[in-house]
Amino acid sequence: MNAALFFLMLVIASGYIFIHFVSFFIYAVRKNDFGVIDIGWGIGFVVVSWLLMLSRIFEFNLNTTVVGFLTTMLVSIWGIRLAHHIAKRNHGKSEDKRYTAMRAKIKPPYVLLKSFFKIFFIQALFMVLVSLTIIHNQSTNFFSQTQPFVIIWIVFGVVLWLIGYFFQAVGDRQLALFVQDKNNQGRLMVEGLWAYTRHPNYFGEACMWWGIALIGFAGDSPLWMKIIALISPIVITLLLRFVSGVPLLEKHMKSKPGFEAYAKRTAIFFPWFPKKD
Repeated sequence: MNAALFFLMLVIASGYIFIHFVSFFIYAVRKNDFGVIDIGWGIGFVVVSWLLMLSRIFEFNLNTTVVGFLTTMLVSIWGIRLAHHIAKRNHGKSEDKRYTAMRAKIKPPYVLLKSFFKIFFIQALFMVLVSLTIIHNQSTNFFSQTQPFVIIWIVFGVVLWLIGYFFQAVGDRQLALFVQDKNNQGRLMVEGLWAYTRHPNYFGEACMWWGIALIGFAGDSPLWMKIIALISPIVITLLLRFVSGVPLLEKHMKSKPGFEAYAKRTAIFFPWFPKKD
């Protein structure tokens, strides 16, 4: 039951994700701003989670909804907050320089088609991979009645998610207030959570996905499915730490005065107490 349902949900989620990115691509082309996909990133996971949960909720069995419902609530809080934050941050601004640079590298012919596959379709594939945790959690049954100790997985998962949410939400808020102050123009944000890690928001996002994955361990799915579910937090952590998150922002931060000293005393990703100068 678990395996068949998992693969059925994988097909449903993949189908929706493709439609989701095609829709955002059309919107991005009309707006001439490919940066809108960053807003669609969080929203896509929210819709996937709700879509899969609703497909099971009509079974009217509490055990089929506990893990799935908790997963959907946590994914929704994360995704909606992130989408709102990015939309507010980008409102009235031109296209993100990252996407401008990507588009500049795409040469004729078939520029639009190449743009879709090199930017949107690649992100769609990553969304499918990261959604594996959601798919797993929605296809498993909570079985605490037969093995009470599994509630520990939910406790650990929720606590880890809360820690991650704190780092991302508070880190984003601290940076937003810092940037709003005109006196800080050209300066590095080195206070608050940013004194313990150079990327609290990215660390927080990774924590939240690890937390969601642990919640799924409270289900009755076989071990191989739980292992597959771990692909999601692994992928998102590697992406943030080594591909699309930390490296790109570090490149921008290096141009600001004081970065070298800041980098020497402050952890790059995992929070830790700052070293003394």
